[in-house]
Amino acid sequence: MSLKDKYKELTDLASNLGVADLQVREQDNVLYVDGTAKSADDKEKLWAAYGKIDPDFRSADVVMNIEVSEGASTEYTVVGGDSLSKIGKAHGVSWQTIYEANKDIIKNPDIIQPGWKLKIPTA
Repeated sequence: MSLKDKYKELTDLASNLGVADLQVREQDNVLYVDGTAKSADDKEKLWAAYGKIDPDFRSADVVMNIEVSEGASTEYTVVGGDSLSKIGKAHGVSWQTIYEANKDIIKNPDIIQPGWKLKIPTA
């Protein structure tokens, strides 16, 4: 069985998650998986899939170089009359996404104040 066959579930998951610039190559009995995941959560899903195939990571036959493209966001300054829902709708993201990205500033998602600078993750 080739390594590509052994780790087909892993590489299929990478494709399904939309890993950008996905490259899978086998060289010297090692499978190299390179690319950029959309989020740290997606990267963790890939590691979990690998762990399911090789639970103790003892085979040492896979090298995963997965970067994360997170951090793409814009800054928005809250104005009077704003709500997280209103801001989210204008930027194409949920209010929960904005709240999660700004928990250091927002203690209660129902209360935001004019002048706050919020990170708005890109959709």
